[in-house]
Amino acid sequence: MSYENKILQMKKMLKKVSKTEQEQKKVFKKPAEPVYAKQWEEVGLKRIDNDYGTVFLLEKHYPAEYQHGDFHLGELYDAFQLWESTNHQHPIALTDDVNLVFYDTETTGLKGVGTQIFLNGILEAEQDGFVLKQFVLADPSHEVAFLWESKLWKENKTIVTYNGKSFDWPQLQTRFTLHKKDLPKLPEQKQIDLLHGSKRIWKNDLSRMKLSQVEEEKLGFHRKGDIPGYLAPIIYLDAVKSGDPSTLMKILEHNENDLLSLITLYIQATKLLCEGIQEESATTYTNIGKWFGDLSDSAKSGEILEQVTRQYNSNETGYAFFHLAFQQKKQHNFEQAYYSFNQAIPYIEERQQIIAYIELAKIDEHRHQNYEQALFYTKQAYQLVQDSLLWEKDQKQRKLKEIEKRCLRNEKKKLLLGK
Repeated sequence: MSYENKILQMKKMLKKVSKTEQEQKKVFKKPAEPVYAKQWEEVGLKRIDNDYGTVFLLEKHYPAEYQHGDFHLGELYDAFQLWESTNHQHPIALTDDVNLVFYDTETTGLKGVGTQIFLNGILEAEQDGFVLKQFVLADPSHEVAFLWESKLWKENKTIVTYNGKSFDWPQLQTRFTLHKKDLPKLPEQKQIDLLHGSKRIWKNDLSRMKLSQVEEEKLGFHRKGDIPGYLAPIIYLDAVKSGDPSTLMKILEHNENDLLSLITLYIQATKLLCEGIQEESATTYTNIGKWFGDLSDSAKSGEILEQVTRQYNSNETGYAFFHLAFQQKKQHNFEQAYYSFNQAIPYIEERQQIIAYIELAKIDEHRHQNYEQALFYTKQAYQLVQDSLLWEKDQKQRKLKEIEKRCLRNEKKKLLLGK
């Protein structure tokens, strides 16, 4: 067979493959409407039909004066102004509500491809207030219609969640990926996860970071008759099976409170980060000072930590002095750092005490050339490590060897100075 004939034969084969693929391409088949649609509409859920099936929607509007716990929702705009006036770069900083979405989901499980989102809760600012849209999955066969109707694929937004960066948004991405032949690609969004922010602000102040506990202890909101989130999958599946949505509406109420609390949590977090020290504990403001330090905002960090050391009792300021000392050291204020480390030691835990003693030894060795005092602090650190029950055996040995080297070096320098 000639070369030309082989080429022609290959072209024919390609055409056959192409035609076969076209024949195999599935056309979306719209699922049957739910038999219980009227029952769900009777409890206030609006039925929406699109090209992919049926979705149910509960929509509510709130004026700016609406109070949730200790806050009015309209205080969100005061929070924007605080960020604008302070001009600090911060992961949760926002200055307006453009494309801002408070987002929370309810799912049929916690992980795995079989886990579906059955409730997409979206809370946004509107003229003169806020609007809540809760999209409810009619049943699993209507998932494409449900995901499409949320419109979260349409444009870039700033998504505010509570554990959404690790859970809600990855779940949504998974569901969009599973239906990629029918749905547009879900864009990457800017995300503010207030669970992470709450951990940074209230570490060692709150025993747990569950949203309901944050609400009660920090936001002044107490839930009444709330259905726990772990029951949500059972209640949803029962509503689909029986057609009775009465208990399902309690899940929507739970989701509504989650979303309203996201706004008030954002307001409170902004106040704590931007305003001066007020009613919170020394631990909270020490955490905030450390957070700004971790963001390389040494000036703001030092300002907050110094305030803590002035305004609280000495037994509450150990960690403020500890973190302040590192800020002072970065700025080459070694004498102030030396003082702060000494102030911290009686009130901080063992591991931090060891670090503080080593830092004091460094300043005495390299800045003061006081090798005797450097030896004193080094030996204090050595003794703490030796007596400690917190270290693994190998880890402890490595640390002791490291400290021994420092001791030997200072001994030699002390002897040379004596000559």
